[in-house]
Amino acid sequence: MATTLSTTPTSTTSAPDTTAASTTSLTFRPGRWIDGWNPEDTTFWASQGRAIAKRNLRWSIFAEFLGFIIWQLWSIVVVMLPGAGFTLSTSESFWLISLPSLVGATLRFPYTFAVAIFGGRNWTIVSAALLLIPATLLGFAVQNPETPFGVLLLIAALGGVGGGNFASSMANITYFFPQREKGWALGLNAAGGNIGTAVAQLAVPIVVTLGAAGTFNIQLAGWMWIPLILLAMWGAFRFMDNLSSAKADFAGAASALREPHLWVMALLYIGTFGSFIGFAGVFPKLIADQFPEFSTFQVGATSLTLAFLGALVGSLSRPYGGRLADRFGGARMTIVAFSAMILATLALILTLPLASFWTFLGCFLVLFVATGMGNGATYRMIPSIFAARGAATAGDPHAVSTQRKGAAALGLISAIGAYGGFVIPQVLGASQAATGGYTAAFWGFIAAYAVMLAITALVYLVPRASLAGHRI
Repeated sequence: MATTLSTTPTSTTSAPDTTAASTTSLTFRPGRWIDGWNPEDTTFWASQGRAIAKRNLRWSIFAEFLGFIIWQLWSIVVVMLPGAGFTLSTSESFWLISLPSLVGATLRFPYTFAVAIFGGRNWTIVSAALLLIPATLLGFAVQNPETPFGVLLLIAALGGVGGGNFASSMANITYFFPQREKGWALGLNAAGGNIGTAVAQLAVPIVVTLGAAGTFNIQLAGWMWIPLILLAMWGAFRFMDNLSSAKADFAGAASALREPHLWVMALLYIGTFGSFIGFAGVFPKLIADQFPEFSTFQVGATSLTLAFLGALVGSLSRPYGGRLADRFGGARMTIVAFSAMILATLALILTLPLASFWTFLGCFLVLFVATGMGNGATYRMIPSIFAARGAATAGDPHAVSTQRKGAAALGLISAIGAYGGFVIPQVLGASQAATGGYTAAFWGFIAAYAVMLAITALVYLVPRASLAGHRI
């Protein structure tokens, strides 16, 4: 049975823009469907909308956080497999690390539209439930060292479903919040998901060695997340909502794909977010290869790895990149980020012969901070670019609205950028196979960052007619 509720102003509200009567009338239908959602109505937003949106945001962050954990779980499991009796080549290890990123990046395209088709609450339940499959299978597969590599690869690929969660989660939250608060909400949602990589790399070594008396309970690497996934499913079922106003904008997506700036920004996002997720995935492996004695630290009866610090500082620095981009400009901050990435990578190459773990760790942490700042800055550039493009094409009566193209571009660029999580491990693996080390790959990354820096400066720092004379 549907119920209808209209919001009216209250005499106690102090917000200056909520004194007018609300025109929003919500209808609640079975299955937690809401009709009439209008967050731009400031009276409705202050009296009722913000509370509903924040409730959905909290559970969205939790579900996406678990998605990132399952997506990046093999980054730490691969390092532990030799201790469980597995014998893997370097190439096989990098395939197990990188394949989830390839699958996850590809799934981000359909996941972007799933919310509008099935409903945000419904799809959060389904997408969380899908995480149970790779988590459960991983626990069984890693108990037997005779498990064929192809089976391990298939289970790692299934972990890619966690990577798709980012796109659907971001799309869902976009519908709930007004334009003036989207940046804050999406920033929290993204950071909450990204930090899942760090939590997985921190928690898994502790749990699988806790009370194991010198052996691995390695199956817990997958099974330890099952109760939390079930909690996320219950929370989404009990507390989240579906918005009937969420519509799949296929025309907006098609128009955005024809926009050259989408492809330029996708390249830059591969450089920033792709580097973050790629290096986060391989960092435990790189430490184990270069400094095996520092791969894990014994703390009482448990083991601990410092590899989680990379994903942690990269996740935490992302919001600051967006904030600085608001103040100084997205292009300027992206150039700063790429410059810092170049310098950190160069310092890494020059100090590798010193065989100093702490110097190695320091260089990588600077690199992770720079990628996180770059994530925030490049993501902030996207709406600015499409707003400028809207001003430049204002006379075209057939043009799709700037807001629609910009919203579609955010999802598409996030999907394309995630392919960096596949590319970086594969490049490192190829370098190891060809030269016996990773230095050649790092020189390649420096060259790529230099090209992206130049593109950012030439296209977005110099005023252009195609961007209505704006610097981005």
